[in-house]
Amino acid sequence: MFKTTGYDDVDVTKFCGLDELGLKAIAWKHSEMQAKILCEVVGGDEFCRSCGATGKLRDTVRRELAHVPFGWRPTILVLNIRRYECRDCHRVWQQDTSAAAEPRARISRSGVLWGLVGIVVNHLSMRAVANSLSVAWNTANSAILAAGTDLLISDPKRFDGVEVIGVDEHAWSHVTWANKYVTVIIDLTPVRNETGPARLLDVVPGKSKAVFEKWLETRPKQWRDNVEVIAMDGFTGFKSAANKELPQATVVMDPFHVVRLGGDALEESRRRTQQQTLGRRGRKGDPLYGARHTLLTGSDLLKEKQWERLDALFEPLEHAAVEATWNVYQELIAAYRDKDKNGGRAKMIELMNWIKEKVPAGLDEIRILGRTLNRRKDDILAYFDNPRTSNGPTEAINGRLEHLRGTAQGFRNIINYRLRALLECGGFRPQIHPYL
Repeated sequence: MFKTTGYDDVDVTKFCGLDELGLKAIAWKHSEMQAKILCEVVGGDEFCRSCGATGKLRDTVRRELAHVPFGWRPTILVLNIRRYECRDCHRVWQQDTSAAAEPRARISRSGVLWGLVGIVVNHLSMRAVANSLSVAWNTANSAILAAGTDLLISDPKRFDGVEVIGVDEHAWSHVTWANKYVTVIIDLTPVRNETGPARLLDVVPGKSKAVFEKWLETRPKQWRDNVEVIAMDGFTGFKSAANKELPQATVVMDPFHVVRLGGDALEESRRRTQQQTLGRRGRKGDPLYGARHTLLTGSDLLKEKQWERLDALFEPLEHAAVEATWNVYQELIAAYRDKDKNGGRAKMIELMNWIKEKVPAGLDEIRILGRTLNRRKDDILAYFDNPRTSNGPTEAINGRLEHLRGTAQGFRNIINYRLRALLECGGFRPQIHPYL
């Protein structure tokens, strides 16, 4: 049974924020698993909404709403709602409870905002929020995503001030029946200006030139003209779309992917040499196989024992191709790690020219790498003019999306995934603070 208290009812009303919902607590009860608060709607609603005549009290109905849990104990509001009947036209209506919740909603407005804060700020799973509110997952998901869309995602101002963007693909699902890839667009302007972290602008199903180009087409021309720099990986589809829709913007190929191209060339050279010398794939105990991780380590990070291992590895003449490719790989790293960006740019140009003009025969991996580097030469060198622009923050957000997918134990609905991804990585924490 509900326990009616006297003076403490005012405290319950204020403590639970019921006055903001147009409600007043009149009784309460609780157990170890749940708390219930019996409420009444503040203010009368006795006038007919059709003819304006005074109505008479007909009966009282009850409506239950999940509310903000206190102490992680689900809290249920039990509303006593008066129903009236018009004395003239006999129309029946009930007290207005729109201040407390949306029509037909199962969660109070405060409860929805609490769940939204839990998703955005505390990175809770939707299951945890639903359990804390004591509602079904679908009920919590629909209400919270709708509120997040209205309050945060649909706000056109979140696209204001974007000058630097990053673009990358991301695998959102690994099931065979779904299109597993999406294109993520990131705002890198705060990173360049040192005003905050990168934030997710949008998630678009598919990965292709057409997908990125169509997304850019939907943006206002003034917004597109304001974009100065685009960071991306080596996928030429993104570059073609950017050149068409953002001709004034500078394309920067991310250093991580450039160095990775060198690492792939080194790995291919090591595997080819392994086959030529031993006639099989690498095994435990083979020098080239055992040194595969050491080969991919930057020379400035190598320890004395690792240097000794490399000296022994490069001593045989048949390993000369691996040594040459390793030197090119290290030159790529050195160019990016040069504290003087002009010096790093000069090293990169010198390396590209050497690969183009002086690579001896038999070093096929270096030749292939050189063709790629020279084809994207302008994009690679653009990094040294925009040193704080890279796809590193984009990869970091991809990592957060992987964590989100693990927390949710996977997604089956791309619409839900997009909304959850935006709430997770859209940089909404400052905007959500007023609701805390």
